[in-house]
Amino acid sequence: MRTVEHVVTQLIVHSLIRAPGTPSRLVLRDAPCALDGAALRLVERLCAQYESRSAKGFGRFEEDHEAFPLARWLGEHLIDETLDFATLSRQFAERVQAIADEEELEDGGHLVVARVREGDTDTLWAALLGAAEGVSINGTLDLLDCTHVDFAALHAAGRVDLSGWRRGDERYLGFLRGRGKGGAWFKHVLGCSDVMVALQETKKLVATLDRFVDTERLAPAARDAVLERAHDYLDTLGEAGAPVVFEELAREVFPEQPARLDALLNAKETKIAPGFVPNRRAIRPLVRFSASGENWKLEFERNGLHSGAVHYDRATDTLVLSGVPDYLKRMLDEDNAG
Repeated sequence: MRTVEHVVTQLIVHSLIRAPGTPSRLVLRDAPCALDGAALRLVERLCAQYESRSAKGFGRFEEDHEAFPLARWLGEHLIDETLDFATLSRQFAERVQAIADEEELEDGGHLVVARVREGDTDTLWAALLGAAEGVSINGTLDLLDCTHVDFAALHAAGRVDLSGWRRGDERYLGFLRGRGKGGAWFKHVLGCSDVMVALQETKKLVATLDRFVDTERLAPAARDAVLERAHDYLDTLGEAGAPVVFEELAREVFPEQPARLDALLNAKETKIAPGFVPNRRAIRPLVRFSASGENWKLEFERNGLHSGAVHYDRATDTLVLSGVPDYLKRMLDEDNAG
């Protein structure tokens, strides 16, 4: 996986304070934070934590910019230049508070809003991070209680590819799906409309799984077993209408070393967007070959090549089928007799 250099151009932190039985409260920072080493470390840790999570959704801004105003605010900030970054972040924080109250969420935290250059890509990040109690040691080696940002407690996060948004790309928004309400509410905050093309993403996933078993140099039987497990698991998800989570798919399909498959599925160069519901028709090539010629059409299971039911001879450019069923024999005999 390639390393991307991060350059933080704007950063501000607000706090959303929530306590049982009381309305939430915002503590707003007036001006952006200093763009020092701490700011860069915060952003890099946030990006790494986000990238490590498999359950993400993708899409674009909703068309209704009154009901979902982030796109309008970004236009005022980036294009019209009538809205400064601090004001943009405060308006966004107020929207987070309103929807968090509406959804009756339990967790508050630090709301980080940052504009970051990732290589040649301009991005906007927004995340709600928890805090944890810890211990620090000062210059005289005394122990001190301290509170620090807990990146493992990433309650919600979203990323806007501002460069893609300006180009008019199909997808430029990403967000953590989380579990339960986690993710669904933040998708609403961002104003994200899912535009996942399940068929397209499923085809890319099938091609990646094929490539994976090739690079692992598996024996034919082991190769077939991996692809068959992938087919069965994805078919179950498709039937249930459940989205793909790469980490869970890797554990199910390649339990011997799931991290190897998970790394490939999440690699940026693979370009598969997780969070889509598998297209059940598109996963058939995992267990089945199908092809057609000018005068024929053929479909058979992959394991037929190893069981002897199907034999391919490259030298003679022939495909031999064994175990022909009786009804087909009769049809062939009748045709030949005619």
